[in-house]
Amino acid sequence: MAGLPVLLFLGSFLLLVLLLGSPARADEHYYDFVLRESNFTRLCETKSLLTVNDSFPGPVITVHRGDTAYVNVHNHGDYGVTIHWHGVKQPGNPWSDGPEYITQCPIEPGNNFTYMVIFSTEEGTLWWHAHSDWTRSSVHGAIIILPPEGSSYPYPEPDGQQVFVLASWYKGDVNEEVDYDLETGQDTPRSDAYTINGQPGDFCNCSRESTVHWYVDYGKTYLIRLVNGVMNVEMFFAIGQHNLTVVGMDGSYLKPFVSTFVVLSPGQTIDLLVTANQPLGSYYVASRQYNTVRPDVDDYDHANATAIMQYNGNYTPSGAPIFPSTLPIYDDFVRALNFTSRLRSLASLEHPINVPMNITTRMYITASMNNVDFSNGTYTEVGLASSLNNVSWLNPSTDVLMAYYRNISGVYTNDFPDWPPTFYDFTAEDVDGAYNLAVQGARVKVLEYNEQVEVVFQGTNVLDASEDHPMHMHGYGFYVVGSGYGNFDNETNPKDYNLVDPPEVNTVPVPKKGWAAIRFTASNPGVWFWHCHFDRHLSWGMDTVFIVKNGGTPNTTMRDPPSFMPTCKSSLRLKNQRRFASHQPHNLDS
Repeated sequence: MAGLPVLLFLGSFLLLVLLLGSPARADEHYYDFVLRESNFTRLCETKSLLTVNDSFPGPVITVHRGDTAYVNVHNHGDYGVTIHWHGVKQPGNPWSDGPEYITQCPIEPGNNFTYMVIFSTEEGTLWWHAHSDWTRSSVHGAIIILPPEGSSYPYPEPDGQQVFVLASWYKGDVNEEVDYDLETGQDTPRSDAYTINGQPGDFCNCSRESTVHWYVDYGKTYLIRLVNGVMNVEMFFAIGQHNLTVVGMDGSYLKPFVSTFVVLSPGQTIDLLVTANQPLGSYYVASRQYNTVRPDVDDYDHANATAIMQYNGNYTPSGAPIFPSTLPIYDDFVRALNFTSRLRSLASLEHPINVPMNITTRMYITASMNNVDFSNGTYTEVGLASSLNNVSWLNPSTDVLMAYYRNISGVYTNDFPDWPPTFYDFTAEDVDGAYNLAVQGARVKVLEYNEQVEVVFQGTNVLDASEDHPMHMHGYGFYVVGSGYGNFDNETNPKDYNLVDPPEVNTVPVPKKGWAAIRFTASNPGVWFWHCHFDRHLSWGMDTVFIVKNGGTPNTTMRDPPSFMPTCKSSLRLKNQRRFASHQPHNLDS
């Protein structure tokens, strides 16, 4: 066992050479993550919270492009947990990707597991988070990926940097509440506040004294690394009287553009430059929910999360910090759409892109809220669910990756459909109730190595429950070549695709009553999770799995599992097999 990390590293180095095209020097980094309950006081109340190393958000991982990190996770909590390295492609190494019952079983209380996190082409900001139930609400942190040693950013070197992590705060035990809600069929909980670096800020009760302060020097330019770790909504973000220059997203560079605000979905990260060029004083860094549900539904979290950007210097403050007048209101669809339409890859000689042009596999995937039939042991009822192509995912009793590797039958089926079972007006105001019912199962899509894939995600208005869906793919970055409102038209919409400089991301928001088209090359063998990054939709089944076969050479073959993978036991948390215990579809906007 003593030589195992060295052997694993050598294997990852060969894959990195293949991906990067040259034997760039790579370093190793070692982290210890201790999961345990700690007490935190927010909104005038103290509660126990599962965190890493007693911090909320958790520790920042810092590496250079192409490095490898070994993270030993010690679980001193009360239930099984896994960790996912969001946006890290992990070439050939799905064993350390982390989603529970997809690539591993939970790390049970009292046990530990060392993740081998292989960085390859990513550069910028990503993040890590728990991938078990709703535990990521408190178990998460940022990942900083610096340019390779000896190289620099594709923009002027900033004078400093600041990480901001947005998160959801719940007064109660969110995992216990979600377990109960999924078992009884009630709607999952809304957050009680949003936080910036763990603090709600001035506008929330008992929060003024603990508001995060960020001190800056006049005339200097700072790189903001912004992470949306919120559970179930997209977020607007702005700084009072300061412009933001967008330079990166999801670990890839973008063509710089100036904006007075940004919008990002759960799971997304954005890199921003801000110059401290306003009169000496203090300015609010503020974030609020971007709400895409029906206008008549208003029981969402209206909290404004704030931090304070404060100038250093000898001056007398003029009064309260200045709030950003440019922060959009909750349902400002137009400004949100205008922002996302400006995202373009850098697509330069130093940072090239490779958009697939010879598509071999096309998929058209509907994302819907649904009902499902289930048996409570006595009789059949109807419960609330969500689905992709009318299939609502159910976790198996062992992880899909191990079942695939060992050729274990009965764990999953490889018949996830390329198309919805029925075509209708997906975005109609009143969708026929005949389309409400979905089927349950663990159905996966199998891809040959190096297939060039186009997926069109189509939002639906089934159950009058349309909203944005941030779709996240593990193990890959992909190009967003198009998006729009209404039903996708296979004849006209592809004519408007951006195949020159589309953004390369790992999470894409599918617009409310609209569609998004993405492309990728299936060049990373393994088992990779696809899911909506609204955790309520993930819990209800808006998930699937892509299995990418080996390529036939050592460098294109998934590595063997480490000998110390967690074994599947009965975790103390309820799993989603018990989520359909009521026919009451509360708040179907969710």
